[in-house]
Amino acid sequence: MFDKIKSLFIVETEDTPKKASKTTPVVQKEVPEVESVDSTSSTSNEIPAGQVSNKFNKVLFGALEKNNLEGFDYLEFKQSLRSLSKMPMDDATRFQSAFAMAQTMGATTDKLIKGADHYLKVLQQEEQKFAAAVENQRASQIGGKEGTIKQLDTAIQKKRQQLVALEKEIKSHEAQKQKIAKEISGAKVKIEKTKRDFKVTYLNIVGQIRTDVENIKKYLGTKK
Repeated sequence: MFDKIKSLFIVETEDTPKKASKTTPVVQKEVPEVESVDSTSSTSNEIPAGQVSNKFNKVLFGALEKNNLEGFDYLEFKQSLRSLSKMPMDDATRFQSAFAMAQTMGATTDKLIKGADHYLKVLQQEEQKFAAAVENQRASQIGGKEGTIKQLDTAIQKKRQQLVALEKEIKSHEAQKQKIAKEISGAKVKIEKTKRDFKVTYLNIVGQIRTDVENIKKYLGTKK
């Protein structure tokens, strides 16, 4: 039945990929699968154009198969249209011919339209399931990472502020160091000058005393 429904919407050509095996079962998922995206697999942020997917065809045709109405309805009518598509006739004649045959099966235009509406609702439900699956994937694969990016942005901003504060502290320390170094240099000069002044003064006085002692010995002699 799946292949039959598929054939109503897809015309197989030589370029159409064939199934690996006729015995491969069709798996009907409750929620259409959304593939995870490997963010490291490509550096391009360009979103490719959408195209008909065999994987999603299986999901949607599987839903139609699961919800196929009993009796002759829109799908059977579409099968009649597909059979007549190979005949040399215009669309109006093809639809009228298919409907003439459908009437023999108890079909009416109202039933066909209601049947088509039924399948549209089935497909809309699948669309809603897929949208929910996409949102779940978005939350798990994007939402969490976007939150992480915000946290990293906050951390980066905080560290940048810390760097600015550290730069100010470094400049303050550099200025303080230069001031202290200048004070040390001045103190060294002052201390060295004081030392030299003392030495000169000391030697001057000591020299005078020694000179006086020599003169005393020379001119006055020594008394025992």
